Amino acid sequence: MTDARRVVHCPVNTAGVPWANVQALRRRGVDAQLVVFNRYKLHPEADRSLDRRGGFARRQLTQWRVLLELLPTTDVFHFYFGLTLVPRSVQFPILGALRKKSVMHYLGSDIRGKAPAELAFGKKADAQLVGSYDAIRWVSEAEVIPPGIDVAAIEPAFPTADRRRPVILHAPSSRRRKGTEHVLAACEGLDADLVLVEGLHHDEAFERYREADIVVDQLNAGWYGLFAIECMALGKPVVTFLHDEALARSEQAFETRVPIVNATKETLRQRLEPLVADAAERRRIGEASRAYVEQVHDLEQVADRLLALYSRL
Repeated sequence: MTDARRVVHCPVNTAGVPWANVQALRRRGVDAQLVVFNRYKLHPEADRSLDRRGGFARRQLTQWRVLLELLPTTDVFHFYFGLTLVPRSVQFPILGALRKKSVMHYLGSDIRGKAPAELAFGKKADAQLVGSYDAIRWVSEAEVIPPGIDVAAIEPAFPTADRRRPVILHAPSSRRRKGTEHVLAACEGLDADLVLVEGLHHDEAFERYREADIVVDQLNAGWYGLFAIECMALGKPVVTFLHDEALARSEQAFETRVPIVNATKETLRQRLEPLVADAAERRRIGEASRAYVEQVHDLEQVADRLLALYSRL
């Protein structure tokens, strides 16, 4: 059993997931910190950002110094996005030789569509993590820990029956990847108002989500991400495309139904019509959505799963 009282998450804060995990672990009394190469504009949170100015050799020197500094005081190195502090070819042998444990945590776009040979390096870590049973098709030996949010901090805004025309919200980070053209086509002529949220800071966009009655996420990827999780926490019915096998495995693993309305670009219109027509159904799915994220995506649940993983290393 690994003493996981001292954990370093590194070297990026992609989508804010690493920082959220560190905060959850700290609330459990774990000495956890996030060390990043660079602070991201959208997610600048980190305990430490490396000075990586200069050329390749200087950056490597900086990274090696930080690794040598962290090694004596760290039990588990929790890496993200296929990245390590120093080159992977030496990172894992060094940790193994010093009996330090390691986790490689993939976040989606770092594995999607890649061949097994491109991801073979991950097997050198003591554990591999993905965020869904959809992502596991690229890293079959990985464990699944869904991304977490602070659900208690989000006050629900369940759909109401007050509006004659419900608001359908779609927030594409990429219109092509999200299938926005099909969303526009499916909403044409519906007795509802379609709102597109694009290019806004997260806080401003989140207030728009709060006003929605129905949320359409994506029609191509086959699973849902943080946008859908936040909207479910708000108590919104979410419509998105889910792969059937991943859906079945998730419901079995977490012993609950996934309340998302599953749609393809061909079926989106017929999935939306009953939601537009029935305020009570929107409310029912919204309440089920809130309960689902409390059970599956709350940061406290994530902390439990991370601690259980560390204890098995």
